[in-house]
Amino acid sequence: MAKQASEGSAPRHVAIIMDGNGRWATRRGRPRLFGHQAGAKRVREIVEACPDLGVEYLTIFAFSTENWKRTQAEVAGLMLLFRRYITKEAQRLLAKGVRVRFIGDRVKLDAKLVALMDELESLTAHNTKVHLTIALNYGGRDEVTRATQRLAVEVAEGRIKPEEVGAETLSRFLDTCMLPDPDLVIRTSGEARISNFLLWQSAYAEYEFVDTLWPDFSAACFAEIIEGFAARDRRFGAVKA
Repeated sequence: MAKQASEGSAPRHVAIIMDGNGRWATRRGRPRLFGHQAGAKRVREIVEACPDLGVEYLTIFAFSTENWKRTQAEVAGLMLLFRRYITKEAQRLLAKGVRVRFIGDRVKLDAKLVALMDELESLTAHNTKVHLTIALNYGGRDEVTRATQRLAVEVAEGRIKPEEVGAETLSRFLDTCMLPDPDLVIRTSGEARISNFLLWQSAYAEYEFVDTLWPDFSAACFAEIIEGFAARDRRFGAVKA
């Protein structure tokens, strides 16, 4: 079991860029989809570690708006994997008290997958133990663009005055409007970039870049990072007296 974080020190919301599945598989002489399958299994362990570590909200980056550039075979395999994951894990997530939400643009996704996403959100809507948000066909710039378009309609139709528009106003139109901003963003696989993930929301988040490939990122690795978070001095632009 993962070591429990010190009371009051854990990040309330952790976001993870789950990177390294393909490289993990390649190093083993296996196809990239084998790595994605291993990565999907790892998600369960990390989600179930959250309560003991004091993490209430977990957001994971599953598929970006840029990932459509991958081969047709890999994209198709990933979409099938998402459908299988939802079907297989739905009852376990419900039983574990996990509430699932999806963020991202659903327009480009297969109708069957979207239906499964809707069903899982509805099934787990009353759970409160862990709030799991899955970013699927998500991009930070795309999210802000869509939010701005929705806000512009409200202004054009007179429901919001231009002078009333501020940072909090735009936040209400983001996919994550129901979530607190992340306190900590983790990226696995040794890459030190944020890859268009939660750009607006992570303005004051702490970042942790680790070399571990996602399929090897265990609950123990997760717990170690959560423990380290407590030692960080978060001033949010202010100076302590």
